[in-house]
Amino acid sequence: MTTIKKFLQLEAAAGLILLFATLLALLVANSALSVYYEMLIQIPAGIHIGGLAINKPILLWVNDGLMAAFFFLVGLELKRELLEGHLSEPKNTLLPIFGAIGGMVIPALIYLALNYHDEVNRIGWAIPAATDIAFALGILMLLGKQVPAALKIFLVTLAIIDDIGAIVIIAVFYTQQIETVPLFISAICLVILTLLNKKGVSDIPAYILIGGILWVAVLKSGVHATLAGVLLAFFIPMRDSKNPDHSPVKQLESSLHSSVAFVILPLFAFANAGIDFRELTSEAITHPITLGIALGLVIGKPLGIMSMCFVAIKLGIARLPTGIGWYHIFGVSVLCGIGFTMSLFIGSLAFETTGSNIIVDERLGILLASFISAILGFMILKNASATQTLSDDGNDSRQKESGLSGDNTNHSDDQSHFAANSRKTNTSSEA
Repeated sequence: MTTIKKFLQLEAAAGLILLFATLLALLVANSALSVYYEMLIQIPAGIHIGGLAINKPILLWVNDGLMAAFFFLVGLELKRELLEGHLSEPKNTLLPIFGAIGGMVIPALIYLALNYHDEVNRIGWAIPAATDIAFALGILMLLGKQVPAALKIFLVTLAIIDDIGAIVIIAVFYTQQIETVPLFISAICLVILTLLNKKGVSDIPAYILIGGILWVAVLKSGVHATLAGVLLAFFIPMRDSKNPDHSPVKQLESSLHSSVAFVILPLFAFANAGIDFRELTSEAITHPITLGIALGLVIGKPLGIMSMCFVAIKLGIARLPTGIGWYHIFGVSVLCGIGFTMSLFIGSLAFETTGSNIIVDERLGILLASFISAILGFMILKNASATQTLSDDGNDSRQKESGLSGDNTNHSDDQSHFAANSRKTNTSSEA
């Protein structure tokens, strides 16, 4: 439980740092410093080793290089959760799985409904399908102990499954023309990583060395380089063969959390969120891309998550976690409309790296939707917490009047009363 609390606290802090970096980028981009901002993110930088050359502007070094570390951390978290964490028990994952699927499909359909007529616009269909765990959890943590612990776990699990979907989308739909030789080198790296894992090698530097070669090969192959981070993570041993109490996955995860949360993601936000609003027009706000992204995140996310959770529960496949009602699920579903990091990332793949020329900045819809979802989600969950507190106070006073909560109350009476309250909660939740 201590580990979960530390993780949640870290993610909450990361959300606040992300917010600061975003506001700083917007402030700079809308001031006299905007020229220098653009110059900074477009500074060319390169690595040359013999015939091998990697030349990119700073912006793409952040998006392709530093974000590979972010996806590496995501991969480590996925492996830990699947093998030893919350996702290792299927009964705990069914409701978030259904919710995550609905939260990806419905927003994408809303976007396509508004942009299907335009071949270029259609490329961005996956932008509103993403959820930013750091921002969403940061908002949730602002409510403190008012929010049930089970709701935080539900959000984390749903976001992790959402990340899996985003990884698959990037690999399948946003891969450029494939180069055979680098892809072959990537395959060799994966074979070596497999052998290291099978031999029980727990020396982390060995994996990182091969992982670096894998990143370069994947980058040159046409597949997006950040996927190398996910692939590498799956080969890191969960347990040290010589010392079963030691987990290389957990060690790396713990070491990377601070760097990713407080350095890499804020740098990504600062480099990608700098939109110049000084020449913003009504046409940009009402553009099908802007509306598709905004409506997909603000309306599509909660609609998709709520509807699929409802279907799963009505079919008897899953049930609401203890202490959580539909109002809580609704609040979290709205918070999932904060796409930000992953939406910005997919947006950069959809429109920038494909060379598409669009007359509107897709980041506008992402920022508007994320802001609206954050405010609405916070208000809904705060109201849900207040309602629950009033309900609990009412129950307590009724208990005192009926003599059920005194010093003479025995243990069996407490259990009976708890069971009765549980049945009431479940009944009201299913209504």
